[in-house]
Amino acid sequence: MLDFLIIGGGIAGISSAARLSSLGKCLILEREQNLSYHTSGRSAALYEENYGSQSTIALAKASRQDFDNLLSGVLSPRGFMLLCLRGEETQYETDLEHMSLTEISMTEAVDMVPILNQNDVLRAAISKTAQDIDTDMMIQSFARLFRANGGQIETNQTVRSIKKVSDGWQVDTHQDCFMTKTLINAAGAWGDEVAKMANIPEIGLTPMRRSVARIAPPTNLEVRKWPMLFGPGERWYAKPDAGGLIVSLAEETPSAPMDAWAHDIDLAEALARYQDYVTEPVTRPIASWAGLRTFAPDRNLVLGAAKKDSSFIWAVGQGGYGFFTAPAASQFIADVATGQQPNFEPEIISDLNPSRFDA
Repeated sequence: MLDFLIIGGGIAGISSAARLSSLGKCLILEREQNLSYHTSGRSAALYEENYGSQSTIALAKASRQDFDNLLSGVLSPRGFMLLCLRGEETQYETDLEHMSLTEISMTEAVDMVPILNQNDVLRAAISKTAQDIDTDMMIQSFARLFRANGGQIETNQTVRSIKKVSDGWQVDTHQDCFMTKTLINAAGAWGDEVAKMANIPEIGLTPMRRSVARIAPPTNLEVRKWPMLFGPGERWYAKPDAGGLIVSLAEETPSAPMDAWAHDIDLAEALARYQDYVTEPVTRPIASWAGLRTFAPDRNLVLGAAKKDSSFIWAVGQGGYGFFTAPAASQFIADVATGQQPNFEPEIISDLNPSRFDA
């Protein structure tokens, strides 16, 4: 009998498992061959404390100590720049205030990103606190901690059924049967499907597809130290990556849980929006991909025990916030699983609690 069984090997699952593995016998079930194959493996992750809802910001701020210590080396300086074309001033002002950005002159902006189109880009603001997240290093750091504590990972394990038993849960896959006292649902886009199998009320999670293109760097320019670029309302973004730039429409297209792929029309629109802000002609993408960012109806993460059964714990609804909230979110899950009060204000705990959906 396991103490904790985690369904899902993305960042939510592996970070929660790392915390729980020091508290009892712990196992991760991952449906793919490798950890973090789906959304977590396709993330353009950035750590920014002032991004997202009130509860997301609280989790991000609470994560910083672990980023500096437990996960030392995962963060590196990046910063981001918000840009504004004519007609975008209202949304720009909203973003400027919400994210506590510092407005800079266009001369300063062009010094940082030489290809900005000064004829059309009217205003710019920056955050110097934003940090790149080495997602693979972060996943592997949690995985090493998990294994060091005796945790086990079973890949190629698709859950077929979940049954409540007297002392916990029976989880059947296509090839094995597992018994556990506590079940952690970290299944991402498949979170509601896992709940349905366990006869737990669903939350109404919505996976959202986002497509990304990688383009070659601008001619004779080194982009490695450029900030991430955003349009107001996050209508597009561009970020240095692997010597080039990744560009996305930042679209949110509802999708069934699946192995997502990039859609050409979304890639074309992303590159067209990016082109409006820069002078360098956009070339054909050298690579493209897509991932699913899964949201709860209110866009807060869902962390905590099911209302119906405290031995079923939700760790889903990360949307695009999974990596930079994972250190604190995983400790939150460990606290709930062991009957402790998470170290957050009551309103934050309430915002994250699955019972807000009667789940």
